[in-house]
Amino acid sequence: MSDALRTLIARRIRDRGPLTVAAFMEMALYHPDLGYYARAPRRTGRAGDFYTSVDVGPQFGALLAAQIDEMRRLHAAAGGAGFDLVEAGAGNGQLARDVLDAAESAHPALHAAARLTLVETSPAARAAHPATLGRHRDRLHASTPALPDRVSGVIVANELLDALPTHAVTMTADGLREVYVDADGGRFVERAGPPSSPALERYLDRLGVTPRPGWRGEVNLAAVDWVRAAARRLTRGFLVLVDYGHPARELYAGRHASGTLTTFQRHLVDAASADPDGRGGPAWLADPGDRDITSHVDFTSIELAARDEGLEVLGSVDQTRFLLGLGALDDPAAAADTAGALRHRLALKTLLAPGGLGGTHRVLMLGKGVGRPALKGCSFTWREAAS
Repeated sequence: MSDALRTLIARRIRDRGPLTVAAFMEMALYHPDLGYYARAPRRTGRAGDFYTSVDVGPQFGALLAAQIDEMRRLHAAAGGAGFDLVEAGAGNGQLARDVLDAAESAHPALHAAARLTLVETSPAARAAHPATLGRHRDRLHASTPALPDRVSGVIVANELLDALPTHAVTMTADGLREVYVDADGGRFVERAGPPSSPALERYLDRLGVTPRPGWRGEVNLAAVDWVRAAARRLTRGFLVLVDYGHPARELYAGRHASGTLTTFQRHLVDAASADPDGRGGPAWLADPGDRDITSHVDFTSIELAARDEGLEVLGSVDQTRFLLGLGALDDPAAAADTAGALRHRLALKTLLAPGGLGGTHRVLMLGKGVGRPALKGCSFTWREAAS
């Protein structure tokens, strides 16, 4: 499949000149017929290319359901009518299924009220939604490639922003330059050129970032645009973002000063500088359409964009603290001496471990028209052991 997409990308470069990294990613990931996300209902799990919190088991969705149920009650108390539950980047609908499974037993009012919309660009994934939801399919109001125009309730995006097409930039002695993708014979290569938009420099200026020559990083204008669009569509309620990422002061310095552009294939991870196929190009340029490509999220710019659109920042914590605040260790079933309880404990360990998903993922919760409530997902604080 990558050969057909490779030919299309090479032809576009020949006709229009080198592509920005964002334009290359748009084709490699989201081409409607040949793109990585378009061709299969699911890319994660043991048979896929990478794991997400959803692949660990139903525990993540069950804990998220507790947070969403609290948001449902706060939404109603603030005068909200009805309750939209919108998942953006929903894949085949498994996270929504896990949330509704938990809601059915532990939060029946949420299950009864939820007006579910699954937003997913892949036609194959959208086609799988009714079967994945199973007995909850009557909760499904819409399966669509775009956010609804109006949402009163909660919008959830789990590992969406890191996969949006990003620009790559580098600082030189002559100033900021953008990284482009060019064709050189039968391979794709990087070339530096002038920034494709003044928005790239404005983005870094707003953060107060002044990189030194040799620095490289990503500027994800699409992620900021997505958050702005979601904020405008949210009439009252909450926006919950879960993703790989860091505050700008960490993302654009120190150990990330070479950038975070990464590709996943069959659970193997390659950084931007790797050359897996021996053709002279970095890994993320190899096999377009057959690899996931991501970059870490700049949560500072996401927060700034959300505030610009009238949202309140209600909490920003790592996934470990988020799930502990929701009672991840309070389930008595986990203490049983059974094989099922053991699997449950191992799944929670994977979700909570600071060196794994718990530490690499951040949870940002935003609100509109609901005041500034103290949310359960932000309630956990580390306690020092008694001496």
